[in-house]
Amino acid sequence: MTPEPLPATTLSADALGAAVDAFRTTSPLVHCLTNIVVAQWTANVVLAAGGAPAMVDSPHEAGDFARIPVPGGVLVNLGTPQDHTVAAMRLAAAGANEAGRPWVLDPVAAGGPAWRTSVARELLELRPAILRGNASEIGALAGGAGGRGVDSTDAPEQVLDAARALASTHGIVVAVSGPVDHLTDGDRLVRVSNGHPWLTRVTGVGCALGALMAGFAGVIDDRLVAAAAATGLLTVAADDAAASTQGPGSFAVALLDRLSTLTPDELAARVVLS
Repeated sequence: MTPEPLPATTLSADALGAAVDAFRTTSPLVHCLTNIVVAQWTANVVLAAGGAPAMVDSPHEAGDFARIPVPGGVLVNLGTPQDHTVAAMRLAAAGANEAGRPWVLDPVAAGGPAWRTSVARELLELRPAILRGNASEIGALAGGAGGRGVDSTDAPEQVLDAARALASTHGIVVAVSGPVDHLTDGDRLVRVSNGHPWLTRVTGVGCALGALMAGFAGVIDDRLVAAAAATGLLTVAADDAAASTQGPGSFAVALLDRLSTLTPDELAARVVLS
């Protein structure tokens, strides 16, 4: 049976602006277990937004670090999984859950290599607060075929029912990134329509978005608001960065600058929600 359409968003732009203010005031610790391609970029994005990144991915430390009792969250990103980093991810997820700290799963290229996909499904069972990925990755975790490596071959609209089912089954927020980002907790749906195509021309923007979501979830109780605020901050900043630059290289630098200077009031005035 086809599920009933989700209701229009109940989120307000002012709530997203308030979330940015809380993030900047708190400067949450964002523990990142991420891939080797994007580690520096992810750290810089978190810093520019006002958070405090920590790139701790050793199995000797990850579980204990995830339990540190300060505001913040944990990112688990499967971009370049190795046996030892996957072991650390399991420990970090368990540690975060024990400490009541939110963590975000980014199942990069799920639906591609079998081992990576099985790890992503295993981690999903460990109860992340937020699952963030492109449409093909989200579809793969719901039983679909996946995309082309790290690139999606589906649109967020095509996997919305799958995202809703995953959110309801696991009690999480599912954030599907794309030209229009779709985020749902199973009962509510919010679409964020800001952003620029150059976001797809800078390595690791989506991965860094997962880190921002982890930080926001550490300071905002409503996980859908947290995920939407992180998405809005990144995409509105991208709108401005693209307007003042000539291509992906200068855009990346300008994006970091604008993440640092975009105010909560500016975000609330300019984020496009539906």
